[in-house]
Amino acid sequence: MSDWHSWAAIAVFVVAYVAIISERVHRTAAALGGAAVMLLIGATDDKAAFFDERSGIDWNVIFLLLGMMAIVGVLRQTGLFEYLAIWAVKRARGKPFRVMTMLIVITASASALLDNVTTVLLVAPVTLLVCERLALPAAPFLIAEVLASNIGGTATLVGDPPNIIIASRGGLTFNDFLVHLAPIAVVLTAVLVVLCRVMFRKALVYDEERAAEVMALEEREAIRDHRLLYQGLGVLVLVVFGFVAHPVLHYAPSVVALLGAGLLIAVSKVETGEALKEVEWPTLAFFAGLFIMVGSLIETGVIGEISRALADATGGSELGAVMLLLFGSAVLSGIVDNIPYVATMAPITADLAHGFGGDGVHVLWWALALGADLGGNATAIGASANVVVLGIAERNRQPISFWQFTRYGLVVTAVTVVLSAGYLWLRYFALS
Repeated sequence: MSDWHSWAAIAVFVVAYVAIISERVHRTAAALGGAAVMLLIGATDDKAAFFDERSGIDWNVIFLLLGMMAIVGVLRQTGLFEYLAIWAVKRARGKPFRVMTMLIVITASASALLDNVTTVLLVAPVTLLVCERLALPAAPFLIAEVLASNIGGTATLVGDPPNIIIASRGGLTFNDFLVHLAPIAVVLTAVLVVLCRVMFRKALVYDEERAAEVMALEEREAIRDHRLLYQGLGVLVLVVFGFVAHPVLHYAPSVVALLGAGLLIAVSKVETGEALKEVEWPTLAFFAGLFIMVGSLIETGVIGEISRALADATGGSELGAVMLLLFGSAVLSGIVDNIPYVATMAPITADLAHGFGGDGVHVLWWALALGADLGGNATAIGASANVVVLGIAERNRQPISFWQFTRYGLVVTAVTVVLSAGYLWLRYFALS
């Protein structure tokens, strides 16, 4: 690609990004418009945009979301989410902060076993119902859950899509992630609970009357279709097993999700239109546009130049390389989606690790994973889970603006990345 294409791609991306954060144009329209202009000016082409795993639409993410949204759409008809909402409120005695803490811990834990996008798809409907029952604003709870999903997803190989890329490129196992990243993920989840108590204190107002009303409810009465519930939960268990058994079965998460959705619709005899009605089509279209825009920056060499500059700035210091990779990844992952960023940065990290004499399990991989995963919390479009929850909130008439999310996300990202820097220094340099 020529320099002209590079500068043009940067200009288009910046204009689209400004349109997204200003919210003068719907984010889906801005992303699709930016993608169309990228194709029009030749910053990318149809082959790269639609068929290149490195610089095009990540169909694994799109179809994973599609399959899980369809499954959630069927489960919603059973009354399961109402049941879980009442159960959670009763266990927390109706106290808003206890409810938030419970949802944060559940989300972070589930995100380590599933991927974080699947987790928020399952937890967000419960959260909306909890907030409705307790007359609480949903935005603080949804934001807290997204932040928890990205932190919890850091702990394992399957928890966050960038980790899968890192594992593939670095030859890392599920246990490698568990040993090296799970400890800091647990600490950061506890820190998030404290931060949320401070950030959302004005929204955590206890309504004794509403709490008493919920405490008087019988959660089992919320289940409307027991047969459909058993069918839905059975398929969901199979899907989760498929996710966890990926290293053995070698089925991509998107394939597992689509198979699960198809199986559930077939055995339950739910109308296909009813199941697909719950799919967040604008969110899927937004992802497609965003992937093409970021892919255009990859195709024109813009992201590669940024990544190489980041690598060259290390000055031969291993500690310097780790810190630069951690903080640089956190910043860049907040601006572009962390999936294409990691796809571009992984080979450069591999070269750096080899240069420092550390092939395989090396601290640089953990710096990249922490920077990309935690940096995804910085803005509303930094990670896939963020975009999904904003779409769910908008659909349920509880919209969360770009800046409403980002002003909290930036605080959490700054604190967690600094703590991660201390963790990497202490474990791999000071005590080694």
